[in-house]
Amino acid sequence: MNLILVAVISLGVIGLISAVVLFVASKKFAVYEDPRIGEVAEVLPQANCGGCGYPGCSGFAEACVKTGSLEGKLCPVGGQPVMARVAAILGLESTATEPKVAVVRCNGSCEHRPHVTSYDGAHSCAIMNSTYGGETGCTFGCLGCGDCVDACQFNAIHMNPETGLPEVDENACTACGACAKACPRHIIEIRPKGKNNRRVYVSCVNKDKGAVTRKACSVGCIGCGKCVKVCPFEAITLENNLAYIDPAKCKSCRKCEQECPQGAILAINFPPRKPKTEATAETVKETASTAEA
Repeated sequence: MNLILVAVISLGVIGLISAVVLFVASKKFAVYEDPRIGEVAEVLPQANCGGCGYPGCSGFAEACVKTGSLEGKLCPVGGQPVMARVAAILGLESTATEPKVAVVRCNGSCEHRPHVTSYDGAHSCAIMNSTYGGETGCTFGCLGCGDCVDACQFNAIHMNPETGLPEVDENACTACGACAKACPRHIIEIRPKGKNNRRVYVSCVNKDKGAVTRKACSVGCIGCGKCVKVCPFEAITLENNLAYIDPAKCKSCRKCEQECPQGAILAINFPPRKPKTEATAETVKETASTAEA
């Protein structure tokens, strides 16, 4: 009986000492967390897509609170309305951020980029890219397996069965960047939507020399530099046989689109151009009326 009593007392003393040690340790090593982090996290969409540049919504909330500024920060899923609520919680000014969208920089459809081989391996762009050059002569363009589609949480990108290329739904895209990260050939870029959702970009990432590119794809950039020369805003650069349009400098004049001999430059959501015959006729009428006056 004495042995049992001693054992019980010993265990009780050990438990008491352990409790005291844990209490002291919890006080000494306690980490204070600003309650506003939880408040900000609650108004975020909890998509945890990483499009904000931070590890999930909790990481973004912590960054907003600790830095004390919302400059350069944006929740791509929630957009400006969510950022306004975050600003209200933190007592900060919500800065307007230009909306962005995922852009597929490859126009090498089945029509423009004929297949020269057949692939029978795993249906994955990542695997195909690491083990195989692709079914076409272009080793830079879209592989067509749809890794980007699988990566999108918002059902904003789909493979077009006719062209074999991914297409982005602008209304559903949050510009989280998951598709861009999933693409092993980096043909998807997150670009500003542009004024009135209009934008101009080079739909090609091929860095081969012009003759090689032209042979592989009829609409690939051949690095001729005509677009660079015609751009009045110095928005286009040419590097490694590939032209690139800087969205921050581009004014959407579309002169480059007309000048490109390959049709590699796309102008999205612009109204159709007037036929040259109509434009010429209008010019003649204006000239005639001016002469009469």
